Amino acid sequence: MKQYFNLFDFSQKVNYRTEILAGLTVAMTMIPESLSFAILAGFPPLVGLYAAFIMGLVTAVFGGRPGLVSGGAGATVIVLIALMKSHGLDYVFAAVALAGVIQILIGLFKLGKFIRLVPQPVMFGFVNGLAIIIFMSQLEQFKTIVNGESVWLSGSPLYIMLALVALTIGIVIFLPRITKAIPASLVAIMVVFALVLGFGIETKTVADIASVSGGFPPFHIPNIPLNLETLQLILPYGLIMACVGLTEGLLTLNLVDEITGTKGNGNRECVAQGSANILNGFFFGMGGCPMIAQTLVNLSAGSRARLSGIVAALTILFIVLFGAPVIEKLPMAALVGVMIMVAIGTFEWISFRIINKMPKQDIFVGVLVAIITIMLHNLALAVLIGVIISALVFAWESAKRIRAKKYIDDKGVKHYEIYGPLFFASTTAFAEKFDVLNDPDEVIIDFEESKIADMSAIDAVHKITERYAKVGKTVHLRHLSEDCRQLLQNAQGIIDVNIMEDPSYRVASN
Repeated sequence: MKQYFNLFDFSQKVNYRTEILAGLTVAMTMIPESLSFAILAGFPPLVGLYAAFIMGLVTAVFGGRPGLVSGGAGATVIVLIALMKSHGLDYVFAAVALAGVIQILIGLFKLGKFIRLVPQPVMFGFVNGLAIIIFMSQLEQFKTIVNGESVWLSGSPLYIMLALVALTIGIVIFLPRITKAIPASLVAIMVVFALVLGFGIETKTVADIASVSGGFPPFHIPNIPLNLETLQLILPYGLIMACVGLTEGLLTLNLVDEITGTKGNGNRECVAQGSANILNGFFFGMGGCPMIAQTLVNLSAGSRARLSGIVAALTILFIVLFGAPVIEKLPMAALVGVMIMVAIGTFEWISFRIINKMPKQDIFVGVLVAIITIMLHNLALAVLIGVIISALVFAWESAKRIRAKKYIDDKGVKHYEIYGPLFFASTTAFAEKFDVLNDPDEVIIDFEESKIADMSAIDAVHKITERYAKVGKTVHLRHLSEDCRQLLQNAQGIIDVNIMEDPSYRVASN
C-alpha cells in the first residue's frame, strides 16, 4: 500500500514555470472539449466541466504517472448516451459511480498488467485512429446553426476562421525555433485572443458552445431505486465505461512512458481513475478517463510532473466560479489550431516509413483497429478486436512451427523428437507426423523441445497413444516438464497415457 500514499517524488526536479504554463494550456483546450461532449450526450454543460475538474485533480494527485491528464472524455461519455436518453441523469451518475468501483477492483487485483497483451500494431492503429478522430472533431467547429440545422460556414466567417486557425498553427510550429521558455500552444491562444479582442473581429467563441459559469460541484446522491432491477440496468453501462476508460487510459499511459522514457504504474492509475469516477457520480460529473489529446498538449508544453495536471484542474474550477465572462470570449479558432497540431503530433508517421517492413498481418491489424476507432469511436472494441486477431495470427504462425525429428535406435525403438508448442492450433499437424501402421512395436515421443499447453494438446496425445494401442504398439512419453506432467495427471480420468520414467534422463523443468 506504500505506493498509493507516496504521492509525490520529491527527488524529482520540478520546473514550476513550465508546469504552471502547461497546466493553463491544458485547461484552455479541455474546456471546449468537455463542453462539447456533455452537450453531445444531452447532459447539462457544467456536468462536463465538473468531470474535467474532478477527474483532472484526483488523477493528477493519485494517478499512476506524472504528465497524464484526465477529464470528461468522449470515449466514456458515448457509452452513456443511450442510458441518458432512456432513464435520465440520475441513472447516468449511478452508472459512473459503479464504473469507478469496477475500476478500483481492477487496480486492487492488479489486472492492469494485461495491457501488456496489446501488440505494437494495435497500438499504432489505436493512436492513428485517435489522431484522425481528434482532427475530424475540429472540423465541426467550422459549422454553425442556421434555422435549427448545422451548416458549414461560408463567406467572411469561414475566411476569418481559417486565417485565425492558420495563424495559431504557424505560431505553434515556428515559436519553438525562437524560444521554448513559454509553451507555444499557450502563446498561440493568447495572441489570437488578443487579436480578436483588439480588432473586434467577429468569430466563433466558447460562448457559442455553452456557458461555463457556475458554482462548486454540488453533492448529489443519485435519486434511483436501490434494487436488483436497477443494478441489472446500470451494470452493463458501468462495466463498458470502466473497460473503455481503462483501455484508453492504460494505452495512453504506455504512450507517455515511451515519450518520456519513464515507467508509470498501471494498477495505481486504475485505482485513481475509479476513485475519481465515484466522486463524479456523487458530485454532478459525467465521468471520464485519460485524454490523449490533452496529455500530448501537456507533454509538448514541457510538463513532466504532477503539478501541471493539478493546475489545469484548479484553473477549470476557477473559470467556472469566477472567470467565465473572459473565457467565453476565447475564439474557437485558437483552440482548433492547437488541437489540429495535437492530432498531427499524435499520428504515428513512422508507421508509413516501416509499413513495407512489417508483416502483412500486422499491417492488416493496425489498419483495422484504426478504422474501427474512427468509425465507431469505441476504443475498447477496436483494441479488443485487434488483440484477438493478433492472437489468432500468432496461434496460426506458432502452429506451423511444430515439427518432429524421427529415427530408430539400435534397439529398434522409434523416436519422435517434437519441436515447437503443442496446443489447439497445432494438434492436427502433430497427429500427421506419426506413421502408426509402419512404426515398430515400441515408440518414444520426446517432448524435451516441446510443451503440452492445453486440453486440446492432451487430447491429441491421448488419441495418438490410442491409435498405437489399437494395433498392439506401445508409446512412451519422455522429457515432460513439471507443468506438462501435472496437466496429464489432472486428466487421468479422461485419458490414458504412458509417461516414461527413465533414470538416465532428467525430467525437464521450466
